Amino acid sequence: MSASPSPHPSRNLRLEATYTRLPQPFYTWLSPTPVRSPRVVLLNLQLMDEMGLPLESWKPAEVAELLSGNRLPPGVRSFAQAYAGHQFGHFTILGDGRAHVLGEWVTPSARRLDLQLKGSGQTPYSRGGDGRAALGPMLREYLVSEAMHALGIPTTRSLAVVSTGEEVLRETPLPGAILSRMASSHIRVGTFQYAALFPTSDHVGVLLDYTLQRHMPELLQAENRALAFLEAVVDRQAELVAHWLRVGFIHGVMNSDNCAVSGETIDYGPCAFLDAYHPDQVFSSIDRGGRYAFMNQPRLTQWNLARLAETLLPLLDPSPDGALAIATRVVESFDPLFAKRWRSMTRSKLGLAGEEADDPDLFEDLLAWMAAHQADYTNTFLALNRGEPLPDGLDSDPAFQAWKTRWEQRRARNVAPPDSTDLKMRAANPVLIPRNHKVEEALQAATRQGDLEPFLALLQALSRPYQDRPGIQPFQAPPRPAERVRQTFCGT
Repeated sequence: MSASPSPHPSRNLRLEATYTRLPQPFYTWLSPTPVRSPRVVLLNLQLMDEMGLPLESWKPAEVAELLSGNRLPPGVRSFAQAYAGHQFGHFTILGDGRAHVLGEWVTPSARRLDLQLKGSGQTPYSRGGDGRAALGPMLREYLVSEAMHALGIPTTRSLAVVSTGEEVLRETPLPGAILSRMASSHIRVGTFQYAALFPTSDHVGVLLDYTLQRHMPELLQAENRALAFLEAVVDRQAELVAHWLRVGFIHGVMNSDNCAVSGETIDYGPCAFLDAYHPDQVFSSIDRGGRYAFMNQPRLTQWNLARLAETLLPLLDPSPDGALAIATRVVESFDPLFAKRWRSMTRSKLGLAGEEADDPDLFEDLLAWMAAHQADYTNTFLALNRGEPLPDGLDSDPAFQAWKTRWEQRRARNVAPPDSTDLKMRAANPVLIPRNHKVEEALQAATRQGDLEPFLALLQALSRPYQDRPGIQPFQAPPRPAERVRQTFCGT
């Protein structure tokens, strides 16, 4: 175990640690491993201001010492969390193998947020790993998580990236870095799976009560708290995944330990975004069977929710048969909940008001045509939104023209004024996304040439993803064949 970082002599940061009121198996008190020469690469001033974090008067060196874990303020005692999970369908005992929670920051509006360091050294859960992170993957998570926030999708946030002045060895030596992540919590489906490993204890019940108090206090008075909790998580996950599909996001590693019960997107390792639409698109190098392909994400989210339901069975009903019946009903409710949200979002993407029986077919037929013609997902909807021809001359295709006639006839039957539906359409269809090739281009410049300007330019463009404005055109174009990203990597 590493030596405790020395407390900072002059700065204070009041962090709480209510998570450590849980039984000892859920966490380990542990200090980050000090690094040689921490330096702030990125600091999210907007997030710092939104959350009321009192770092504005700190010197850069002081911030680097804090967010590397080298020096913790008085009273701050960090810990690593234990959890389990199904990784590509296989159950594993896990935990924070390279992360330390510094504590919980309570914002001026009374929001409670974990402040976690990622890449901060080995823990009892490292399973032979070095506990470190490379600069590229930490910059990637910073960029994509902040882009997801700007897209209006629930997500963890990135506060800072700090370089360590040390190298990490992957295939080759790479510059090391630590990401500061803020989350409503880091409680996962896998946390409940871990609690269920102690059948003679009430660890699941204790974790349930803590989670309700933290995320859903209104459910503490429910007649059946486990049932109310499961229903709430199912609802949040249905909403989240519908948003992922709306913008063409592919998580890439949707293991149950990467499914946060808060309903936030968490852990961005091999994530990517669609260019040309295909329902079976996969980018993650470790997803060899397509388990987490683009259109598989709703089904696999439901699979994760079934794993959560299994942990709650003893609390759902004293009768095993009754508990199983309740759990099955709630897990199966994901399908209609997701379908309702997805139908609503697809109508918004097409600028439709009201509901007609053929609306789902209208959307699915467009997707089938897009897959057959390798049409760009984002830019196809953007062209429809603008009333412009499709890119690459696809507008002249007779099958598309037939579909467009159906769409225009349906739009003519809208039950709301055109201004209202056009506004909804613009809110559902971003003008730009984190294009995979632009992300890689920015990361290569930052990590190989030490040039952060392309990264900052991309980050700035993505901060307003629904506003069409001068200067963003270079970030909107799909990749040329030589630029196409075919695989993304976890970075662990």
